[in-house]
Amino acid sequence: MRLLLVHSDYIEYEVKKSTPVAEKVDESQKSGRLEEALTVFLAVEKPDESDIDEIVKRTVDEIKNVMGQINTDRIMLYPYAHLSNELSSPDTAVKALKKIEKELSDKYEVKRAPFGWYKSFNINCKGHPLSELSRTIRLESTSTSATGESTGFESEEEEVVSEALKAEETAKSYWYVLTPDGELRDVDSFDFSDHSNLERFVNYEISESRVVDKTPPHVELMKRLGIADYEQGSDSGNLRYYPRGRFIKSLLENYVLDEAIRSGAMEVETPIMYDMNHPTLKKYLDRFPARQYSIESDKRRLFLRFAACFGQFLMSHDMTISYKNLPLKMVEMTRYSFRKEQRGELVGMKRLRSFTMPDMHTFCEDMDQSISEFDDQYKMCINTLDNIGVDVDDYEVAIRFTRDFYENNKDFITEMAKTVNKPVLVEMWDTRFFYFVLKFEFNFIDALGKASALSTVQIDVENAETYDISYIDRNGESKRPTMLHCSPSGAIERCIYALLEKNAMKIDNGEVPMLPVWLSPTQVRIIPVHEHHFDFAEKIYEQLNCRVDIDDREDTVGKKIREAGREWIPYVVVIGDREIESGKLNVTIRSESLPKKPKSSEMTVEELNNRVLSEIQGMPYREQPLAKYVTKRPKFL
Repeated sequence: MRLLLVHSDYIEYEVKKSTPVAEKVDESQKSGRLEEALTVFLAVEKPDESDIDEIVKRTVDEIKNVMGQINTDRIMLYPYAHLSNELSSPDTAVKALKKIEKELSDKYEVKRAPFGWYKSFNINCKGHPLSELSRTIRLESTSTSATGESTGFESEEEEVVSEALKAEETAKSYWYVLTPDGELRDVDSFDFSDHSNLERFVNYEISESRVVDKTPPHVELMKRLGIADYEQGSDSGNLRYYPRGRFIKSLLENYVLDEAIRSGAMEVETPIMYDMNHPTLKKYLDRFPARQYSIESDKRRLFLRFAACFGQFLMSHDMTISYKNLPLKMVEMTRYSFRKEQRGELVGMKRLRSFTMPDMHTFCEDMDQSISEFDDQYKMCINTLDNIGVDVDDYEVAIRFTRDFYENNKDFITEMAKTVNKPVLVEMWDTRFFYFVLKFEFNFIDALGKASALSTVQIDVENAETYDISYIDRNGESKRPTMLHCSPSGAIERCIYALLEKNAMKIDNGEVPMLPVWLSPTQVRIIPVHEHHFDFAEKIYEQLNCRVDIDDREDTVGKKIREAGREWIPYVVVIGDREIESGKLNVTIRSESLPKKPKSSEMTVEELNNRVLSEIQGMPYREQPLAKYVTKRPKFL
């Protein structure tokens, strides 16, 4: 049984059309509204059929548990098949829903939306930390998380679930806000009036609801801009990338990899699949909170990697390392990494099952060197995202650590908040559940209030022992290094997601959206007014040392300019008689324009060239990914 529970100001629905499995309903059931209610979206699953009465009992208990934490006595039960891809039979589902309704009606005012009908609905979520919760009810023994959530996992045939993931769902978390002046406040007592984005992030983290109930704006943008789309012929959470998308993605990959190499990392390449029964790998697999894909090959069960840790650590085990080599860094751009994310959480480029992850590991002599490297990499991550186009104001910082580590390193952790000059969210544990004692992430909050982790660094105190990695110290003795895990940007796809979501919010605020010039597939578009202006347009094309194309379509100039705007092209040059006579260009500058008030400036070819080159200085460069002439390009959408 899957549940999504939303504490609502109101919930209302209206049936539209029956499906072949629709239950019979009277007129009173065809529409409904409840105010000040707990809305419970439910999906009855195939495994529930083995003991539906027990599932009903546990579901009722769970709903009552949530009702005890919020101030309402009304419940809307809403069948919602999209919560699962393993649904029970319709008869079983209706039977279970009716039993749940009956059990709850003894204590609460309950209304149930009919099963098997297409329905429209409107809901207004209250937005407090307990207003959005997800639950999974299983027949096997369950555990309870810090928020009171009963947990259960897919069967082993479907996915591999690590012990760390189970530990993560049962770990007791203490939530605080750390200010730049070092004050650690409980989240309930912190004044968020000047930090609304941090408040949204805190609510998202504490609620633990990751189910997507509305399509975020970047999905429409990634399609309209010709970046990416869903691939129906693949597994969920896998995308196809069109030329523009592959181009943007490759530039980001090159940039982040270059940043890691500039910091001293050696680039390596390792396999994408590993033996699940390899003794060392099995230990690590159980210490990493993730769900894995598994496959069979030559009578062995293999899993697809979700990071480069496995290959880099096995390689390090076979290396001879001296203290003179430390800190030692290795990096890989994993194309691809795989995680069997739950279907209801998959959406666009935010959460995928296959993704590109820059993964760097640093081997250090001791904790002091690890903290020094951690500080350097923290700042490197800030700089990396800033150059990508996501600055400190665009994300919220989460720092997670054990209580012992905090007590011994308060000044260092406070310095992290000082560096970003704003309050940060802290998650603290009494006991170390995982392989790390300290980690941070930069979390982008999108237009729907959902968070996604980008950059991260972790201090690992366990895996040198697990993988038998050692170095020779100054006295000739073998020692275990302390290790850092770092992704300077997070998944490349999430960087694109963050850029698109940031621009969606700019559009909502009446601003002009655009990508950084260095990431724009076309940096300058030349629009000749008439055919006899083409020769001059060609000359301008040859003189510009950037990504230029020519719109040679037989459309009006106005339509061509609008199309360039829809593609977010940074500079647009219209070539007419005046430009030919004067030798100067009339350039529309997107970064200085308003939605209905484009900013134009007259400049020479050299001035335009210098302006573009100054904006892309120090960043990777590739040639135009599409044909020079717009008429020569196929339409992908």
